[in-house]
Amino acid sequence: MRSIWTGSISFGLINIPIKLFSAVEESTLDMDMLDKKDNAPIKFKRVNETTGKEVAYTDIVKGYKIEDQYVILEEEDFEAADAVKTKTIDILSFTEETEIDSIYYEKPYYLEPDKGAMNAYALLRDALEASKKVAVTSFVLRNKEGLAILKPYKKVIVLNRIRWEQEIRNTDELKLPPVSKAKMKEMDMANKLIEQLTEKFDITSYKDEYSAKLLKIIKDKAKGKKQAAPKLRVVHKQSGDLMEMLKASLETKKKKSS
Repeated sequence: MRSIWTGSISFGLINIPIKLFSAVEESTLDMDMLDKKDNAPIKFKRVNETTGKEVAYTDIVKGYKIEDQYVILEEEDFEAADAVKTKTIDILSFTEETEIDSIYYEKPYYLEPDKGAMNAYALLRDALEASKKVAVTSFVLRNKEGLAILKPYKKVIVLNRIRWEQEIRNTDELKLPPVSKAKMKEMDMANKLIEQLTEKFDITSYKDEYSAKLLKIIKDKAKGKKQAAPKLRVVHKQSGDLMEMLKASLETKKKKSS
């Protein structure tokens, strides 16, 4: 793995030099865009809007438009906005992980201790594990300030970016049912179905089957094999009595289990 950012964790008066690595990789297949006429690959070019000529990446700068003019920004301008945050993951507080709703979580990264930081890194990791708390932090990555939590995962400290409160859309515009006023019998039946389907979560039992099936189709197609169209059962509308459907769901689960 190649690090995408280097800096340090600020923990009281302790600074822990670290390297940042992406913790995830896509499981989807990498598709190329082709011209339908001859299957030639499509290329995307950075083109000057005025001249129509391609611009080398090294000749591209960042600018912010004010009225009719652009103000060009250099790397030092971004650092001047907050030079400390561009190289520091500041621990702001500690909290219970359950107090952070899952809607705020964005992307995880692995933190690796840099030279001479093994002991301090282990201290923070093990203290987080013992306290069962997460550290709330702020830092700047790719010229964008973000919030994140630090938490232990196996032997590594994971930095998980979380969204700002103002980035979460309000639900007022959605047409939603009122808080449940279902009949007690229906609620009891729904709870029984939930209980029946409850099991210990094991991430290894879940696989990206869609990508695997799509890859098989691609390989079969390369050999000239035709694919049979799948039969889909589309339900456009719930029909029947809700209580009866709950009972049927429970019976279906019992039959599968036996």
